[in-house]
Amino acid sequence: MARRSKVNHIASWRLNLVRVVFLGLVIGLGWRLVDIQVLNTDFLRSQGDARHVRKVPVAAHRGMILDRHGEPLAISTPVHSVWLNPQEVDSANVQLKALAKLLNIKHRVIAKKISSNKTKEFIYLKRRITPELAVKIKQLDIAGVALQREYKRYYPVGEVTSHLLGFTSIDDNGQEGLELTHNNTLSGVPGLKRMMRDSRGTYVGGGEQIKASKDGENINLSIDLRLQYLSYQSLKATVKKYHARSGSAVILDVKTGEILAMVNQPAFNPNNRRGLKISDYRNRAVTDLFEPGSVVKPFTVASGLKSGKFTTNTIIDTRPGLFKVSGHTIKDFRDYGEINIETLIQKSSNVGASKIALAIKPDQLWQGFSAFGLGEPTGAYFPGEAMGRLPDPQSWRKLDRAVMAYGYGLATSTLQIARAYMVLANGGILQPVSFIKLEEAPEGRRVFSREVMQQVLSMMETVVQEGGTARKAAVENYTVAGKTGTIKQAVKGGYSEGHYVSLFAGVIPASNPRLAMVVMVDDPQGDKYYGGLIAAPVFSEVMAGAMRLLNVAPDNMSEPRLQVAKK
Repeated sequence: MARRSKVNHIASWRLNLVRVVFLGLVIGLGWRLVDIQVLNTDFLRSQGDARHVRKVPVAAHRGMILDRHGEPLAISTPVHSVWLNPQEVDSANVQLKALAKLLNIKHRVIAKKISSNKTKEFIYLKRRITPELAVKIKQLDIAGVALQREYKRYYPVGEVTSHLLGFTSIDDNGQEGLELTHNNTLSGVPGLKRMMRDSRGTYVGGGEQIKASKDGENINLSIDLRLQYLSYQSLKATVKKYHARSGSAVILDVKTGEILAMVNQPAFNPNNRRGLKISDYRNRAVTDLFEPGSVVKPFTVASGLKSGKFTTNTIIDTRPGLFKVSGHTIKDFRDYGEINIETLIQKSSNVGASKIALAIKPDQLWQGFSAFGLGEPTGAYFPGEAMGRLPDPQSWRKLDRAVMAYGYGLATSTLQIARAYMVLANGGILQPVSFIKLEEAPEGRRVFSREVMQQVLSMMETVVQEGGTARKAAVENYTVAGKTGTIKQAVKGGYSEGHYVSLFAGVIPASNPRLAMVVMVDDPQGDKYYGGLIAAPVFSEVMAGAMRLLNVAPDNMSEPRLQVAKK
């Protein structure tokens, strides 16, 4: 009996021990549940979120760039980019070879990205793939590989507006041109969304919006795409015909200062920039400087008239077609004899222009040129815009004044010359120019009297008439006021005898100016290099089309039909 009692006691003790242990486990599990469900909810939720929830940026749609009539010049289209999480992708997954083939990437490159970035959770494999390719990649269903929605910039008219618009980076940020100037307006503000991932690393569901994205704003440029096309085609044909190094052309609305067209050659395709150099991107019409030559002779004449020492009837003796200044001989094309100021402009007399410059005070000459906006920004706010160079009159020698009268010793851009001719066209008001469409003309400042500007503009009409240097700039049924320029290019030790810049700057219609255009062709090859032969025909061809497109009434119907020479 004693032995049985002892056995029962031991069994009872063991049973109680089991009960105590079981009770402890129940209490422990209960406490753990309370800890999980009540006490440490935030911590544990955050740990779960850290493994399955991500804050994903939502790209903002970049605003469009439109011409003045609403034609799209730059648009953003939705695309996908492929990325992977190196911590979740199995480098031994056989599907990676299929992925590599679709992306046209070597398999070992993907494997290296995975092995060398194990501490990261996000690595791009390929940006901006086609929608068809995105579908195929999604069908592979590779754990840790996903697609991200982005936008790709597209330029519908390609080369025609390439230097003007510039382009964006792979992250859709402006890099050149007006894309860079107006990047903040176009970019918008990216949003943020909380997304859940499944065990394979794929985002599921629509997600929760944390911050709404704000799309970028559209901008309407002052550019008229019709005139842009005309200018582009004519300039390209001319540069090709004469095997020139480059060329540029600018059209301004003289009433508002709006830039209606700006083109350059050679151009580039902003939709495919492979193999291009940084120098290919520059907008030559704004960034490249050159000595303007005889296109500034109207400025010299205007300065002379403003000084009071010259009138429209003043006779200048240019005989014998040579003029020595400080040991340097200034030459005319031929001996024009005794001429008035109108003939000086019509025949483009270097001797006559030099004599005007030397007859007035240096400050008067400098102030006259400065009044046309030379040597200062145009107000266009274009990246890399060159201010030009207008020498300080305090350092001028007699020869400096003489050669500046016909466009040497200073530096300007095509856009600056166009802006200066706008002063001639609108009666002596200097205005800023604009790439943005304006509702009303900006306020300018008067720099010359209307009377002086009208006198000079009237003289410039003779340049495109019989006996002038730019007969090929004439436009049928319209009066044109303009000036040619043929400039020897500066080289080490002086000026080249075989390399020239050909220029024509003009205003149309001369009786009531609407447009100003400047055409510059750099280093045309062959025997023809004069501005009246190379650049003037571009003006004529483009302006003939522009007058029709803008429905500008003819102002020269009473004259016989002009036989404009073809290029």
